[in-house]
Amino acid sequence: MKKIFVINLGTTSTKIAYFENDKCIYKETLKHEAEKIKKYNTIWDQFDLRKSAIDNFMKEHNIVVSELDAIVSRGGHTEPLTSGVYRINKKMLEESRSMKYGNHVSDLGLQLANEYSKQGPIPFTVDTACTDEFEPLARYSGMKEIQRLSRFHVLNHKAVARKFAEEHNKKYEDLNLVVCHMGGGTSVAIHKKGKLIDGNNGLDGDGPFSTDRTCGLPVGQLIDMCYSGKYTYEEMRRKIKGLGGLMSYVGETDVVKIQKKAFEENDKNCKEALEAMCYQTAKEIGAMATVVNGEVDAILITGGIANSEFIMSEIIKRVKFIAPVYLYPGEFEMESLGTNVYKALMNEVEIKEL
Repeated sequence: MKKIFVINLGTTSTKIAYFENDKCIYKETLKHEAEKIKKYNTIWDQFDLRKSAIDNFMKEHNIVVSELDAIVSRGGHTEPLTSGVYRINKKMLEESRSMKYGNHVSDLGLQLANEYSKQGPIPFTVDTACTDEFEPLARYSGMKEIQRLSRFHVLNHKAVARKFAEEHNKKYEDLNLVVCHMGGGTSVAIHKKGKLIDGNNGLDGDGPFSTDRTCGLPVGQLIDMCYSGKYTYEEMRRKIKGLGGLMSYVGETDVVKIQKKAFEENDKNCKEALEAMCYQTAKEIGAMATVVNGEVDAILITGGIANSEFIMSEIIKRVKFIAPVYLYPGEFEMESLGTNVYKALMNEVEIKEL
């Protein structure tokens, strides 16, 4: 029997799970107060806080680190990688720590996995945020100095695509799928025969606006704002990630609360902002379909916002002509991390290294 421990760090949460073989035995989301998190200057300063929370979970469930076969964390930021299971090594830790390729609390997850590995388990990560399978044409931005980057919710994208394939007795590598993840950020990507060949940068790049991110903006007007003298660099970065999207229009990021205002309180601004977000998301789904000449087997929508009946109906009515639409509310990252590492330990999939 293989014993696998899973770590998935979010901004104010620590998701953890324990697997025996490919079966999840325990799973929990530990919440951290936002005010407490704000006191830390960097993600690295949160090391003791996060480790203490994980240690307490292990103690509560009688999980002994030295008896684990593997420990796996959602991956951080390194040079571009292909999809797969990676053993966390020195180079990966150094690149992640350098912050050259990006910075997110998931980078701290790699450090934590490595720390626990000193007691025996092999440290892994799976389908990191820097997974890059883009085809050459997808990299063009329109300006030679700027290249479009593969930056989105790769782990959940891959998990949902594989789940769909399994449910329909097909191979992921035989399908063309448009996958849309709608959470704090929205990312839409085209999966062509098992590879993510194009997708929008849902962090701070292009594509539809989301709960707190602007993503694609009219470039000329954005440049004018940047050089207007009214905003600092830091303020502009904050406006496009954190204060953009629904936050910019209605001062709120909680979709449930916004819907309540829209329909129970008849707030027309809230309703139109939600409709606009759906409109832009549907446009992006349509755009990705053109990459494979419209030959799409299915459209899959996932993420927390996929729980919204109104938002899903608004998007589906615009894209259902392309291909059948399937909903996968929530995320399947923990299952993907655990089961993929189990397959790696059983030599069913390759173990890669940076």
